[in-house]
Amino acid sequence: MVSVASVPSTAEGLSQQPERESSTDTPRSVPEEPVKIKVSKLRWAIVLLFSFYSLCNSFQWIQYGAVSNIFEHFYEVSTFSIDCLSMSFMVAYIPLLFPVAYLLEKCGLRTITLLGSALNCLGAWVKVGSLKPNLFPVTVVGQLICAVAQVFILGLPSSLAAVWFSEREVSTACSLAVFGNQVGIALGFLIPPLLIPNIDNREELAYHISIMFYMTGAVASLLFILVIFIFKEKPKYPPSQAQYLSYTMETQRTSYFESIARLMKNPNFVLLLISYGLNTGSFYALSTLLNRMVILNYPGEEINAGRIGLTIIFSGMVGAMISGIWLDKTKTYKQTTLVVYCMSLVGMVAYTMTLSLGHLWIVFLTAGILGFFMTGYLPLGFEFAVELTYPESEGMSSGLLNVSAQIFGIIFTIGQGQIIDHFGTLAGNVFLCVFLAFGTLITMFIKADLRRQKANVLPNTKISDEQPHQDKNPNPSLDEHF
Repeated sequence: MVSVASVPSTAEGLSQQPERESSTDTPRSVPEEPVKIKVSKLRWAIVLLFSFYSLCNSFQWIQYGAVSNIFEHFYEVSTFSIDCLSMSFMVAYIPLLFPVAYLLEKCGLRTITLLGSALNCLGAWVKVGSLKPNLFPVTVVGQLICAVAQVFILGLPSSLAAVWFSEREVSTACSLAVFGNQVGIALGFLIPPLLIPNIDNREELAYHISIMFYMTGAVASLLFILVIFIFKEKPKYPPSQAQYLSYTMETQRTSYFESIARLMKNPNFVLLLISYGLNTGSFYALSTLLNRMVILNYPGEEINAGRIGLTIIFSGMVGAMISGIWLDKTKTYKQTTLVVYCMSLVGMVAYTMTLSLGHLWIVFLTAGILGFFMTGYLPLGFEFAVELTYPESEGMSSGLLNVSAQIFGIIFTIGQGQIIDHFGTLAGNVFLCVFLAFGTLITMFIKADLRRQKANVLPNTKISDEQPHQDKNPNPSLDEHF
């Protein structure tokens, strides 16, 4: 490991974190060594591969909900039972985040990626064994395996981006990693209604369902094989000054639980934790219950329900990529997050007011506006959290955000579902609007303490695809700054 580089005076704001004792501090008398900052040409292949197997996993999350009424008929189970197949992803994440985050710290990105893609593949093939009406428990097992796989996937975008990309690309890369997850949800809304018709004959239904399950298993298997041969732990050289400092501090970091404690004592991160959970939890509930809401207002429109979901996700993917590029150009994390959050609330209000008007084209329009901002918010939350908590683990901050999202997602899915059953879709959507308004208010109070940006502000640091840059720095202890 190369010697520890100093942080310039612009990073003095980071000294607010508790000082930590270290036996690895480099003496000031040790000769300086060059710091090589270089981005790897493999980085785009890595993030695209991650996006594809994340896509496959998120497709499996929503594939039942997109045609919930058909699966209710096929398996002869209640609406709530089908909703639980989607909620299993939220429930599994909460207790498993901490052991998986610990494995990420101890074993690294490649091990977590292999486990996630392997479990995703296994779950897909278990579902193939559930093609009879009396085998609903088998499809539950397959979905639970995929839900566990999601824990190894959902919190990785910010870690992956930080390890492989420069500070000029990191937000775009994080958005691209989240992009795959959103494409999977979009396909989960689009493909099941096209493959599985709403018919009474269960044998014929089993045939159509089998096509979807076999296709998913084949894709998951291919992606698992590609992960084995392509995915690497990290590049040879750190891609940014902040990542270099993170490497040098690996032996200085305190215990896993102390890291969690520090994060929970960071007031700005706690505010973001709550606001992110409210926004993303609303998105989870909306995605899970979308088919039911559309069918109640437009009977027999299962295919259009899927297309509305597709519209939400695709417009959200555009929003996510624009947000990521905008952050890389401007670094205006607080302002961008607040604007997108406010517009998510506006989009939700518009969708709520137009869902029951009787004109599907208006629903498509307002759903697209809602998706652009609500789904586009997801990578913003990840990146803002990394900025607020640097130099703590990106996987831990992202993981805690996802736990918050899963908890609120479960609460909102159950709560909105019950409200829809008893009071209708308007009341159910107003329920989400209230919490999005609360989340917008919380976001206003988050202070833009951009710690990673302060660590990256080093003079004459250039990052190139061709030649590594050498930057000589004195070597005081990093504990003076972090």
